[in-house]
Amino acid sequence: MLQEVSFYLIMGKPLIMYLGILTLSGFLFTALVAIMNRRGIHVIPFSWHPRIAVFSLGCAIVHGILGVLLFF
Repeated sequence: MLQEVSFYLIMGKPLIMYLGILTLSGFLFTALVAIMNRRGIHVIPFSWHPRIAVFSLGCAIVHGILGVLLFF
């Protein structure tokens, strides 16, 4: 059943691929917020850093679970 969820096609590509892209983008954006605030660029307040990190970790956990459960 989870294979069907993992390989659910969105625009011809599996859902697990989009989760991986979303996870990577979230981690990069989290780092970007920290780097920008350290350099004095406060376009995005630092209070968003933990929120984006939690979102990224959540996506990573779902992505990892779907990937690992493909083998069971």
